Amino acid sequence: MPLTSSIGALRPVAACVAAAAVTCALPAWALTPFVLQDIRVEGLQRTDPGTVFAALPFRVGDTYDEARGAAAVRALFATGLFSDVRLEIDGQVVVVVVDERPLIGGVRFAGMREFEAEVILRALRDAGIAEGLPFDRALIDRAEQEIRRQYLARSLLGAEVVATVTPAERNRVDITFNVVEGEVARIREIRIVGNTVFAERTLLGLFQQTTPGWLTWYTRADRYSRARLNADLETLRAHYTNRGFLDFAIESTEVTISPDKADITITVTIREGQQFFVTGVRLEGDFLGRDDEFKSLVQVRPGEPYRAQDVADTQRLFAERFGLYGYAFARIEARPEIDRANGRVVVVFAAQPQQRVYVRRINISGNLRTRDEVIRREMRQFESAWYDGARIRLSRDRIDRLGFFTEVGIDTEEVPGAPDQVDLSVRVVEKPTGALMVGAGFSEAEGLTLSASIRQENIFGTGHFLGLELNTSRFNRNFSLSTVDPYFTVDGVSRAVDVYYRTTRPITATEDTYRLISTGGTLRFGVPFTEQDTVFFGAGVEVTRIVGGALMPNSWRLHRERYGERTLTLPLTVGWARDTRDSALAPTTGRLLRANLEASVAGDARFARSTLQAQQFLPLGLRHTLGLNAELGWGVSLDQRAFPFFRNFFGGGLGSVRGFAQGSLGPVDVTGVNIGGPRRLNLNAEFYTPMPGAGADRTLRLFGFVDAGNVWGEDERISPDSMRVSAGVGLSWISPIGPLKISYGVPVRKERNDTIQRFQFQIGTAF
Repeated sequence: MPLTSSIGALRPVAACVAAAAVTCALPAWALTPFVLQDIRVEGLQRTDPGTVFAALPFRVGDTYDEARGAAAVRALFATGLFSDVRLEIDGQVVVVVVDERPLIGGVRFAGMREFEAEVILRALRDAGIAEGLPFDRALIDRAEQEIRRQYLARSLLGAEVVATVTPAERNRVDITFNVVEGEVARIREIRIVGNTVFAERTLLGLFQQTTPGWLTWYTRADRYSRARLNADLETLRAHYTNRGFLDFAIESTEVTISPDKADITITVTIREGQQFFVTGVRLEGDFLGRDDEFKSLVQVRPGEPYRAQDVADTQRLFAERFGLYGYAFARIEARPEIDRANGRVVVVFAAQPQQRVYVRRINISGNLRTRDEVIRREMRQFESAWYDGARIRLSRDRIDRLGFFTEVGIDTEEVPGAPDQVDLSVRVVEKPTGALMVGAGFSEAEGLTLSASIRQENIFGTGHFLGLELNTSRFNRNFSLSTVDPYFTVDGVSRAVDVYYRTTRPITATEDTYRLISTGGTLRFGVPFTEQDTVFFGAGVEVTRIVGGALMPNSWRLHRERYGERTLTLPLTVGWARDTRDSALAPTTGRLLRANLEASVAGDARFARSTLQAQQFLPLGLRHTLGLNAELGWGVSLDQRAFPFFRNFFGGGLGSVRGFAQGSLGPVDVTGVNIGGPRRLNLNAEFYTPMPGAGADRTLRLFGFVDAGNVWGEDERISPDSMRVSAGVGLSWISPIGPLKISYGVPVRKERNDTIQRFQFQIGTAF
């Protein structure tokens, strides 16, 4: 049970003693009614007298009697401000004597480590326990019990919570919740009794809760939680009902705690029942005269075992299809007609489309930082338009792809008194959009390579991107500043600006005697042509300087002697992208396609350089994913000069062929320096599986990979025989500071002079 909702239910019950208080305060004989001449209040220290007078059910000039006196005492106790209330009669004057409750001066916790103090303080405030509020002992006692229950929910069965109330000056009290958390109780055994069709080990593999393992310190899956157990039982139920066992039932669940409160044993008793097969599917009700269209959506297949998931999927697809035609509240009932004697079932889907509706208003909540307009401009369902389920789903997906929220939901709410109208409530839960990304690698040639970047994807809640990147590699150093306005125009045209400064030395250089310095900037615009396709246009300017020395590579020296130390390029770019992945961080299905062409038709160097990339993600079962990546780079010269070496592709390392040092593949200068080339091919395959012990957590996964690729010179032919190949394993984790990948690769096909770098990691990388 959530702490906020549970403690929020606590309320004082002091008013029940009002009648007794009146009896003690009044004389033993009956009071003769009289006309009030005056009302006095005594005993106030902080409370304004007006608060007392406002609560009294009589005024000067009214007739006072015992009934009004009793009502006055009840009303004053109900304010919660007083611990005692007495009414005294002085002639025709009523004297109200009160004892004020002490105020809470402060609330503190001692010994609490499992919960964040701020979270508990907010929950206590909702329950009436906070600094500056009146003190009520009944609420304190109930808060102790509720906090103790929350510890029980986290398997801290021996936790003790005792509140200490310390008087302070000015009629105040300080409250300290002293907590002894104790040791965590572990699940030592989980048993399933009554199973005959499936092995107990198979069924236990469906559970998130488990016995202690080598990774349960991270997942906490060995801690008992009633909510987790209920979820596991539902998973168990779905396992059977999706295999035809319609009569499956969980007969009992027994949780046993050891005397020392250190071990927990869970025993689940089940009844499997018989298996049923589907013999037919029938539609009943009003399907808008589109019966054939709805029949094509049916997921239930005759001749196969009854699957509750197929039935639920069919109901969902029917509801979505009704939503396309504006029927937001269509009712689809699934009714199985069971023949127990023969183990057969006919599934009947009955539909009532109700009334067609349009959207009156769209309300947004949960965006404490992000501006409303950032969310509204992603909506494809508009106000005062007919309800369209497809547009609503598209709106939700577009908001989710912003990457600003951990949760995005759109609910449909009826408008009271207007059966043909609905309101849409867009609920979001924001996440930190700033990220610090770091990367590192080590090789004998380059030593330790470090890189870092700071990025804010939603600066000031405007949806704009701002990034700063810094690389401190021994041979490649760069500084870049980027900003993106995703809605430069109201039609969704984006604008990106990049400014950079880079210095580069070949990876095999031994002394800092020469380097390449590139300074420039680009301006790009992205034009959305469809919901999934975007075309990019851009232009830039770049100045490249060759700072020479005695050990300069021969290709650098020749370029410098022929064309000078300084080269000006004016590249124009055009690109296209299509993204249908279900997630940008941990995709399990979908495809990413990119194509980009860069051409410099003016300036000192004239060339064309293109890159093509395709990624495909294939779900393999419920927990496994196969990711495929292919990338081709191609560059040509547009004049008599050779392709400029400073536009060469490089291969090896993260994002290319792991197991080889970053940028070490490809042609080698006559001086022994890796200079890259105008042609590159990368092929990557990754198989993702959950970390053992992590359950269904997709933020922490293991993967195995196979990489192949190389870089070729302008006069070389791309050949499979010259490609380098590596294989290895790695860890992928969606960490709080960005997606982390750690890999260990072993070259499978290599050449004698290749530079090997087996261990590599980076935060903020994809393939």
